[in-house]
Amino acid sequence: MYSVDGSGVRRLLGVRLSSIAIGITCGVVASLCWAAGFVGVRHGLNAGLAPADLTIHRYLWSGLVFAPFVVRRGIRDLSGIGWGHGLLLALLGGPGLAFISYSGFLLVPLGHGGVIQPACSTLGGLLLATLFLGERLMPARAIGALVIVFGLVVIGAEAMVAIGVHGVAGDLVFVLTGLMFASFATLLRLWGIAATPAVMVISVLALFTVPAYWVLGGFDHMIVPGWRENLLQAVLQGVLAGPAAIFLFTRSVYLLGAGRAAVFPSLVPPFVLLMGWLGLGETPTVLQLIGLTIVLFGFWLAQSKPKSPLS
Repeated sequence: MYSVDGSGVRRLLGVRLSSIAIGITCGVVASLCWAAGFVGVRHGLNAGLAPADLTIHRYLWSGLVFAPFVVRRGIRDLSGIGWGHGLLLALLGGPGLAFISYSGFLLVPLGHGGVIQPACSTLGGLLLATLFLGERLMPARAIGALVIVFGLVVIGAEAMVAIGVHGVAGDLVFVLTGLMFASFATLLRLWGIAATPAVMVISVLALFTVPAYWVLGGFDHMIVPGWRENLLQAVLQGVLAGPAAIFLFTRSVYLLGAGRAAVFPSLVPPFVLLMGWLGLGETPTVLQLIGLTIVLFGFWLAQSKPKSPLS
């Protein structure tokens, strides 16, 4: 038999605690990256960039970086993912999703999109996992979903009363994009595709939209706000909100497990409101804060796991 002395136990414990700390750090930073992407969209739109410009920033740079890897792994079957699967994923979780989401910020404040889209992604994920992946919908998760819906109704009421018809339309845009991302994530699980290869393929597929963007004068419009704004968006959208966030979140899942890491996307809405307030001066309204609080409580319930019969 092998024995472990006191120093060995301390070393093992130290490694375990270190991996947990790294996993938590990766998850929190991933949430900050996603939140920074939302806030960056608002900043870019305020500076004069269009949703199409921001979509190009989101995928052009990463597409150029990932293109050699995708080609090396096989362009005929799109790195094993397949062209049919790849195109559908690009629509639901790539440039199609990005363009629609960015357009929604033309209609409603940052606090609406930054809360509604992640919340509807969670709701859609619960529903689709129950319908197509065979996961059991626990009572706590069902209650959490209803709580999230109530929080969204509070935010939607503000859009209806304070903004008007176009505010409701903007909120519905983010309902749509949240459900699109939920469908994207469900298809990845259903088809057994890892997140990182999917992001690489989607970024490369997005390069096919660049010629049309160029012909329509997109680059002429993009340069108007100046190189500083474009550099900022290249970093925020093309690096942080895309590959960096996916890599960090995937790392947190590896180190902590999917159950523990699932909490980190729920940090995105409060981070969006905080960063929007500090960076852009967009002060959340009372209804936005109430809706956020309700949604976060719903997130907590929706992430409940079944108790082990041995616990």
